[in-house]
Amino acid sequence: MSSAERSTRGRRGRLSRSRDFDAVYRRGRSSAGRHFVVYIFPRDPGPDDTPVRVGLSVSRKVGDAVTRNRIKRVLREQFAAYSQMIPAGCDVVIIARPGSAEYLEEHGSPAVGERLGEIVAKVVGQSRQSDAA
Repeated sequence: MSSAERSTRGRRGRLSRSRDFDAVYRRGRSSAGRHFVVYIFPRDPGPDDTPVRVGLSVSRKVGDAVTRNRIKRVLREQFAAYSQMIPAGCDVVIIARPGSAEYLEEHGSPAVGERLGEIVAKVVGQSRQSDAA
C-alpha cells in the first residue's frame, strides 16, 4: 500500500470536528475500564459500507507530547483489529485515562489491544441488547 493510499484511508476514518465528538458523547453508548473509556454512536443511516470512524482523546494528564502521541498511535493500530466488531456507520471515541501510558509501558501494545477489545465488546453488546428491546 502506498503512503498516499494509507494516509487518505487513515484520515477518512477519523473524527476531527468538535461537533462529531460532542454527538458521540451525548448520544452514544459507553463503557469504561481502568485505563480507557470507549463511546460508540451509530451515525445517521447511510450506505452500508460507510467506514467506522474513530476519534481519540488523550489529555495532558496522561503525559508529555511524546507519550500522548505514542498512546494515540498504539490505540489506532490496536483499534484496527477490533473495528470489525463494530457495525458500519458508527463513530467511536476512545479516551485514554491517566495511567494508560504506564500500563502501555509495563504490559505492551498487545495488552492495550486486549483491554480495548474487552471494552469495545461491552459497548457493542449493550448496543445490540438495546436494539433488541
